[in-house]
Amino acid sequence: MSTVEIKRALLSVSDKTGLVELGQALAARGVDLVSTGGTARTLREAGLPVRDISDVTGFPEMMDGRVKTLHPKVHGGLLAVRDNAEHAAALADHDIATIDLVVVNLYPFEATVARGAERDEVIENIDIGGPSMVRSAAKNHGFVTILTDPADYATLLAELESNNGATTQGFRRAMAAKAFAATAAYDSAISQWFARVDQQQHFPEVLAGAHTRVTALRYGENPHQSAALYVARRPAETGLPQAEQVQGKELSYNNYNDANAALELIGEFAGAKPTVVIVKHANPCGVASADTLLEAWQAALACDQVSAFGGIVATNVPLDGPTASAICEIFTEVVVAPGADDAARTAFARKKNLRLLLVDSLPDARRAGLVTVPIAGGLLVQDRDNGALDPADLKVVTARAPSEQELRDALFAWTVAKHVKSNAIVYAREGVTAGIGAGQMNRRDSSRIAAAKAKEAAETHGWAQAHTVSSAVASDAFFPFADGLLAAVEAGATCVIQPGGSIRDDEVIKAADEAGLAMVFTGMRHFRH
Repeated sequence: MSTVEIKRALLSVSDKTGLVELGQALAARGVDLVSTGGTARTLREAGLPVRDISDVTGFPEMMDGRVKTLHPKVHGGLLAVRDNAEHAAALADHDIATIDLVVVNLYPFEATVARGAERDEVIENIDIGGPSMVRSAAKNHGFVTILTDPADYATLLAELESNNGATTQGFRRAMAAKAFAATAAYDSAISQWFARVDQQQHFPEVLAGAHTRVTALRYGENPHQSAALYVARRPAETGLPQAEQVQGKELSYNNYNDANAALELIGEFAGAKPTVVIVKHANPCGVASADTLLEAWQAALACDQVSAFGGIVATNVPLDGPTASAICEIFTEVVVAPGADDAARTAFARKKNLRLLLVDSLPDARRAGLVTVPIAGGLLVQDRDNGALDPADLKVVTARAPSEQELRDALFAWTVAKHVKSNAIVYAREGVTAGIGAGQMNRRDSSRIAAAKAKEAAETHGWAQAHTVSSAVASDAFFPFADGLLAAVEAGATCVIQPGGSIRDDEVIKAADEAGLAMVFTGMRHFRH
């Protein structure tokens, strides 16, 4: 059947947004309104004629409203295939009237959980009759229109206006697809609450979840790949999808990926002195903390000015005019910050393609959560890396202990190394990265690349020596051989921070002692593949 005239509607909603206006529009078309509980009361208070569901079923709502729509006269009216003679006969024999439109949204289970309700209240907010009606109507979308989202009320009314009070097959199919997605998401939220909260299963036997598409992206990592941005139905934290985009082109897949890497790293410096992170291809290429944001920007940029071109910038404090003007001196794809003053906005406005994203807050670097990675035939799931060091837990393993400044530099380098692709080596001095080596197949090469970048920076800026001299160096995992450590010695590092745990630790410690290095073990590694 191509079009179906709406003669009878069943309305039962938890979210009353737009309900009265919808009821008025339907009543004006002569649609028979049937409703339940609070929905019926709201319609009546608006002066609309409405019949209670009990008038249809012949049974009162009972058991505190748990049983009201679970009845053959409801589901028969929804599920009957109207051009099927047997179904038509059953309707007549049992005095069941067909229902053409169902408007349902479900008990607020997720919102109830989010506000910390007690278990009994959470259970009472598991909707049973609602999903049953939604599924019945959606299954029989050849004859029944189902609406589960108040945002679709206006679209329905436009559909009725265009089709003399009827809906088209295409509209009903689209709404049915949306309805099944809604019940699937609802059931996944319930199942995960039972598994993870009620039963305390860290990794549930079935990992269900629902995400809502925010937007389609121009393409993925490469132009031949399609891409889209999704957010969790009820995100546990906010980030780039919730940011205010003040200006600039729409973000690409790579922009989101790289900007998120910058945002996650800058979150490590929430509440610290002004800090700037510059990221390229999801790896930091310069990080600096200073007394002013402008000084932090200048120091971060000096670390690797070549890689910073076309990069992503993130700050831990609101942007000011001088810093914004300095950032605009090079090509920058995205800037992310927890605010920007008028002078900064004015400076960025001159670069119309630059994307300026303002977030309400920085992500909590210590937050819990799961990280997923699809593989052929499966899905890898792990806790997110929220590991943090307590300086008191560091183990000095060399004859010389680090000075206070060396220890500060070591912890700074370690924080950055956590966000560098493995194998990761980070040199830092006085709150500024001096050289970063990322993503190499062996740790020695990462050490050499980081040192080479530092040497190039010194030559570019006319410094007397590379800033790796008298620096601390961090390794995201242990040095399996002394060669990686010796490369750091050649670069001029005086302090090393690494997890330890290699079968050759004694060899590495001996090499450090011979070079006069201070070295501490963290007992924690930060692989990032």
